[in-house]
Amino acid sequence: MFGVFWCILTRDLTLALRRGTDVLTTLFFFVIVVSLFPLGVGTEREVLEELGPGVVWVAALLASMLALERLFAADYEDGTLEQMLLTFQPLSLLVLAKIAAHWLLTGLPLVLIAPLVGMQYHLSDTAIWVMMLALLIGTPVLSLIGAIGAALTLGLRGGGILLSLLILPLYIPVLVYGAGAVTVSRIEFTDTQPYFALLAAFLLVALVFAPVAASAALKISLE
Repeated sequence: MFGVFWCILTRDLTLALRRGTDVLTTLFFFVIVVSLFPLGVGTEREVLEELGPGVVWVAALLASMLALERLFAADYEDGTLEQMLLTFQPLSLLVLAKIAAHWLLTGLPLVLIAPLVGMQYHLSDTAIWVMMLALLIGTPVLSLIGAIGAALTLGLRGGGILLSLLILPLYIPVLVYGAGAVTVSRIEFTDTQPYFALLAAFLLVALVFAPVAASAALKISLE
């Protein structure tokens, strides 16, 4: 089973890196959003430091959604998805491999570029490390939840808009606690552990249920 998981993961990564646009589009969108925001609210240090965590998380949320519509679309169009349904391996395992590839291409680059964004918003070193850790735990949840919406809207006309309406309300808890962890890290003697505990709980629940739910949605979409 691990061999099949690794095969699907490397296949999706190879195809995405050959095109290159999937990785660069998400990363550039994230950078552009967080860079343009200070132009609209001003360059005062206190304002940017206060609004920075929320802006970064909203930008990460929107950037993660850019590639969700294409998560299963290519395999659906060329018939690969139907072949996956006929294999003896659990479909949820194959779906989890595709979600992992999506996160490596869209979520991990956001984590790595977070220090540059943090400096732009005058965040302290502690706040930057907290933001990186929060993104590291929270962005996989975005990919896992988004996979359910991508599977439900697969093959539908105007699926991108419907996908946004389905998953944006489910993203709100991750957004609140992810940005909250960075915000409270700026306050002396404030513990961020409850925020990370909730984010880890979201991740654990999503890892258990999201691949199964996405697999069921794919079977419905292919019928």
